[in-house]
Amino acid sequence: MLTTKSWLVLKNYLFTILFISWTVFITLLSLFSFKGDSLPSVDIPHVDKAVHFTFYFVFTFLGCLGYRELKSKKTTLKRAVFVSILTAVIYGMVIEVLQGVATAHREPDILDFLANSAGAFVGAYAVKYIFSGNTSLKWDK
Repeated sequence: MLTTKSWLVLKNYLFTILFISWTVFITLLSLFSFKGDSLPSVDIPHVDKAVHFTFYFVFTFLGCLGYRELKSKKTTLKRAVFVSILTAVIYGMVIEVLQGVATAHREPDILDFLANSAGAFVGAYAVKYIFSGNTSLKWDK
């Protein structure tokens, strides 16, 4: 059973835990092949690009908030956004390369990489928009 102190530690690292969980989720879905018959399919052209965009939007959003937690809330918004974008773009590139090298049924796709990068930039913009400006959720400097 978790004590109150344990819950507070978990609460202090909530976004970091969510970020790591999300990263594992993306990695599993990107590198493992699933049998086509066992999954329901949707026949919408380029829907996978929207999925890539969403994955990396969330990746960057949680990455910014997790980076802030790890840096004891002393980091600037600009630094967190920069580190999160850089991490997301490099991670997306590595995943695409690994799909071509380490999997039998997956292939790298430059359009997937571009969708990943676009999601990262929009996710960073969302963090910047939400936590700066005239909102009640100010990023402490």
